[in-house]
Amino acid sequence: MFRFEDPWVLALLAVIPVAVWLRYRRAPKPATLRYAAVDAVRAAGGGVAGWLHRIPSALRALAVAAVVVALARPQTGVSSENILTEGIDILMVLDVSSSMLAEDLEPNRLEAAKIVAGDFVAGRTNDRIGLVAFAGEAFTQAPLTVDRGVVTGLLGELRVGMISDGTAVGMGLATAVKRLQASPSASQVVVLLTDGRNNRGEIGPVTAAQMAQALGVRVYTIGVGTRGTARVPIDDPLSGRQYVTIPVDVDEATLRQVAEGTGGRYYRATDNESLAAIYAEIDQLERTEIEVENFTTFEERFPWVLMVALGLLVLELVLRQTVLRRLP
Repeated sequence: MFRFEDPWVLALLAVIPVAVWLRYRRAPKPATLRYAAVDAVRAAGGGVAGWLHRIPSALRALAVAAVVVALARPQTGVSSENILTEGIDILMVLDVSSSMLAEDLEPNRLEAAKIVAGDFVAGRTNDRIGLVAFAGEAFTQAPLTVDRGVVTGLLGELRVGMISDGTAVGMGLATAVKRLQASPSASQVVVLLTDGRNNRGEIGPVTAAQMAQALGVRVYTIGVGTRGTARVPIDDPLSGRQYVTIPVDVDEATLRQVAEGTGGRYYRATDNESLAAIYAEIDQLERTEIEVENFTTFEERFPWVLMVALGLLVLELVLRQTVLRRLP
C-alpha cells in the first residue's frame, strides 16, 4: 500500500512551473556584441548545444519538486487482516449407482454432479468439507477437511461400479450424519444428491433424517434427472455399447420430507443449468458472517525522496562548475 500522510502539500507542485516561467521572463538580457557576419554565431548556438544551458535549471526544479513530495510524507505499508469465523462443516453425499450414467445431463448425471460439486467445494474457503458416496452401500470418500484440493481430487475419482449397485439413500445420509456427530462446529450441513429411490440398506431415508434432526444437522436434498425417461448406456463385451431407455424415478416425496424435517430444502435438477443454480443457491444459504479486523503498518519513505533531491542539487552544482560552466 502507498499513501501520502499530508497530500495537501502536493498542491505546491503547481507553483514550480509558474516560478520557472517568471524567472526566465525577468532574467536580465545578456550583453550583446556586434558582428559583421552572424551566421557562424547562430550556427554555434543552435541544435542540442543551445539547450544544454537549461539542464541545471531543470535539475533544480526537479529537486524542488522532490522536496515538496518529501514534505507530503510518502509512506508504504503492509496491510493484514485477522478473520475471526467459525466455519461450517459440510458433507456432500453423492449417488454413484448405475443409473447415474443416464445422459439426460451432459455428459451424464454423475459427471455433471462432480463438476458442479467441485465448483462448490472451491468456493468454500472457510469450511471443512467431506464426501460420502453411496450406491448399494455407503462409504466415506473424503473425511472432513479444510484441504479443498484433497476433496476435489477424491471427488474426481468417483465412478459407477466402485461399489455394489443399488440406491441406499438412507445409508448414505446416515454415514454422513455419523461423520458429523463429533463435529465441534455450530453448523453442520449435508447436501445429498440422488436420481432414484431407496431400495437398499438397513437404514431408511426418514430414519436417517430423524438422526440428523436430533443432532441439528440440516439436509439439502437434490433429485437429479429429467422427467419421463432417460437414455442409459450399457457396455456389452460382445456387441459393444448399447443404450436402453429407463423411466426416471426420483422419490421426490421422501427427499422433500427428509429436507424439510431437518430445516433444509428439496431441489429438482433436470439439466446442467438447474443443477448449477441449485448448488449456487445452497452456497449462498449456508454462509457464515466473517468478522475481519484490518491492520496496516506504514513506514516513512520521505528520506529516500530527500536523497533524490540532494542528488539532483549536487548534479546541478557539478554541471554548473564543469561542462556547463558559464563565462562572465
